[in-house]
Amino acid sequence: MIKKKLIILATSLFTLILLAACGGEETSRNESEATEDSKGKVQVVTTYSVVYDIVKNVGGDLVDIHSLAPIGSNPHEYDPLPEDVQKTTDADAVFYNGLNLEAGNAWFDNLMETAGKDGEDAPVFLMSENVEAMYLTTEGKEGEEDPHAWLDIRNGIKYAENARDGLIEVDPENKEIYEENAKNYINRLQELHDKAVKQFNDIPEEERILVTSEGAFKYFSEAYGFQAEYIWEINQENQGTPDQITRIVDIINDNELTGLFLETSIDARSMESVSAETGVPIEGKVFTDSLAEPGEDGDTYIDMMEWNIETIKEGLSK
Repeated sequence: MIKKKLIILATSLFTLILLAACGGEETSRNESEATEDSKGKVQVVTTYSVVYDIVKNVGGDLVDIHSLAPIGSNPHEYDPLPEDVQKTTDADAVFYNGLNLEAGNAWFDNLMETAGKDGEDAPVFLMSENVEAMYLTTEGKEGEEDPHAWLDIRNGIKYAENARDGLIEVDPENKEIYEENAKNYINRLQELHDKAVKQFNDIPEEERILVTSEGAFKYFSEAYGFQAEYIWEINQENQGTPDQITRIVDIINDNELTGLFLETSIDARSMESVSAETGVPIEGKVFTDSLAEPGEDGDTYIDMMEWNIETIKEGLSK
């Protein structure tokens, strides 16, 4: 009986070793295939999903991109992983939003220093170059740049132009491809911007008051004729203070607003409290700092902006 048990145990161990070996071979094969697939491509690092998608549309199959802040996370403050440091060190180019988006805890500057990216070893490109910045007004933050420029599609076009110019700088041999990709992409963005202007013009001006948790929609509101209102101005704690809640409740009641909007990356509790206190429903979720997960609505920059346009239009047209 003991001998039989030993035979069974030995057989089981052999099976586990064999499976582990096969699994190891499969992992090595997958890693090898991934390395082979990226071979010869421009190695790019972007700071978050919106920049990732814009650069990907311009770069197409010529680029291999690693995005730092994961989908659904807060790019205002991010704690880079060891993989991020390695990818950034090895990158041919880094693209970032700027306008203080990556300034929380100086995580981006620290990463650039750790990875040795001083703009010479590998170019570091500012996606918001040539964007006319808007500024915060909260006490103690006056004069700080509002980072959410991409929510105005006209600025998204500037991001695409900067992505094009950056990729041409590091890979001039493929200049014509980047220019063609950018041209096609920018045409789609321009069509979406024009569509937004037309749709929002159907909403009476006095009803175009957009209430969200964070004050991320200043650029959007300036582009499409809205008054931007919010619980707090910049994403810090994800919860509104009593004074902030009272302020937005008064604005909602005074203007007899009929719809509120909640960002996909924001804790819902503050807006739910505002909705309960005013009796005004949350009409839908909108995207700000992150795309949706792949395969879901809003998983590209164009899709997220189209989703926002449709959601806000329907929510304020009831």
